[in-house]
Amino acid sequence: MTLRIGNASGFYGDRFDAVREMLTGGELDVLTGDYLAELTMLILGRDQLKDPAAGYAKTFLRQMEEGLGLAHERGVRIVTNAGGLNPAGLADALRALAAKLGLPTRVAHVEGDRLPARDGALAANAYLGGAGIAACLTAGADVVVTGRVTDAALVTGPAQWHFGWGPEAYDELAGAVVAGHVLECGTQATGGNYAFFRGHDVRRPGFPVAELHADGSAVITKHPGTGGLVDTGTVTAQLLYETAGARYPGPDVTARLDTVRLTQEGPDRVRIDGVRGEAPPPTLKVGLSRLGGFRNEVVFVLTGLDVEAKAELLREQVLDALAKDPPAGIRWELVRTDRPDAATEETASALLRLVVRDRDPEKVGRAVTGAAIELALASYPGFHVTAPPGKGAPYGVFETAYAAAGEVPHTAVLPDGTRRELPAPPRTRALEPVPDPELPPPLPGGVTRRAPLGLIAGARSGDKGGDANVGVWVRTEEEWRWLAHALTVEKVRELLPETAGLTVTRHLLPHLRAVNFTIAGILGEGVASQARFDPQAKALGEWLRSRHVDVPEALLPDVPEAPLPDARTSEVSDAPTAELPHAPTTLPSDAPEEFQ
Repeated sequence: MTLRIGNASGFYGDRFDAVREMLTGGELDVLTGDYLAELTMLILGRDQLKDPAAGYAKTFLRQMEEGLGLAHERGVRIVTNAGGLNPAGLADALRALAAKLGLPTRVAHVEGDRLPARDGALAANAYLGGAGIAACLTAGADVVVTGRVTDAALVTGPAQWHFGWGPEAYDELAGAVVAGHVLECGTQATGGNYAFFRGHDVRRPGFPVAELHADGSAVITKHPGTGGLVDTGTVTAQLLYETAGARYPGPDVTARLDTVRLTQEGPDRVRIDGVRGEAPPPTLKVGLSRLGGFRNEVVFVLTGLDVEAKAELLREQVLDALAKDPPAGIRWELVRTDRPDAATEETASALLRLVVRDRDPEKVGRAVTGAAIELALASYPGFHVTAPPGKGAPYGVFETAYAAAGEVPHTAVLPDGTRRELPAPPRTRALEPVPDPELPPPLPGGVTRRAPLGLIAGARSGDKGGDANVGVWVRTEEEWRWLAHALTVEKVRELLPETAGLTVTRHLLPHLRAVNFTIAGILGEGVASQARFDPQAKALGEWLRSRHVDVPEALLPDVPEAPLPDARTSEVSDAPTAELPHAPTTLPSDAPEEFQ
């Protein structure tokens, strides 16, 4: 009765050939693809403003030109949220493609998540669960397309269909939610973005597979011969990604993350079991995407001596030029990338970043461009910028609201066109905090050494609207006894000064040897507003790992990690280098040009 579910996409713009890799690389029953994120919904909303027939992930349709035939040959069902704002439109396009290819593919879709937009929002979408997907599969669908469902619903839906779970099979559903959360970001579960990547070949990690069982337990693995790794660390990292406390709410069930147990079952095989579930909350999360205004950015290069004085001169000159009608928001950030006595000009240079925002595109366009460029021969010595400033570009804002679960339609449109309305959950349970678990006994006193936290602790961070989370975990019980006492809210505030004035909350997850911190408001109005240097908090955890703390010497590795080469001994190469994307913020080539 094992159900093998694979993932071939963690975001809109993920590895294009992953669909073929997953369909040909090993045994599968269901292949999922996650294409939606907060930023993606805004992109699709702007896309649909230009063309009402658009609004779905066109990359998925191109992948299906080969994928439909491969899936048909192998008897694999496909479930994806690539429908975005227009699942019916994508379903029609897939039917036309199947007819063109001569395939008897039965396509169904799920709708109801699209709610009336208000307050100038481009789109308002409720996060639906897996019941609609299950209904479509039960009706014989080979491909199920959804709009905005929870990422985990791509797994809970097929699991409900395959195992026949009812809506109150809370423990089983919770196990599927946890497995779905591990799969949803693709290669982040198989060595991608992994804190302890050294010592492993993670150059081209394979995509993950979950082997689900009728009791809700699962084994996370990957196809034989693919790169990367699956161990308790990679799975723990993904479990901490974009989560918060012990209760992980969703429309199908509230999963208790404090009950998750991980066991290394063999090479590239991690068992997940013990997961407990509770009735889902009475409300559904609703994502609101709207335009926030226009922004522009200029990055000035300050080379050599007197960096602080050069920055101050430039700031005074630009602000004076903008004084008559300044933009609503002006932000300066001096990034000291320079080194003394540097062997290359680039490593002798700092960056001064100017970001402006306003609802009027003119105030962030020509006015700012002129203020910056007219100073080229009249400012600090060595004046230049990283790129010519352009006109202001629109930026988006993602906001969260909630709607009563019983008031949001959840409709499965079956392969024959029949529309089936799915009922709201029979029982709900309001969310409430879980009492803090008992701390482990502290380590006995001993010699400590000042060292980076990351020598013993891993971290994974991410965004939820304007908030961020940082999950930190360790690998041994001794390390956990130290971490649980050492990494407090006060210590995080000390190590991450950007959290000053913000609400920081700590959640303990002893079974995972992890502490998870949520930081409210650090990302401003969310990723699309780009209020911060790292707008999705992807590297917030790595910054925390780099900070020095007093670590018991007995916990530190015998051989410290090798330091990076000093600028004075670095070699400069003229060979071209590939520019690596920042995964979820990198847009596919078919995204609207305003966001590229």
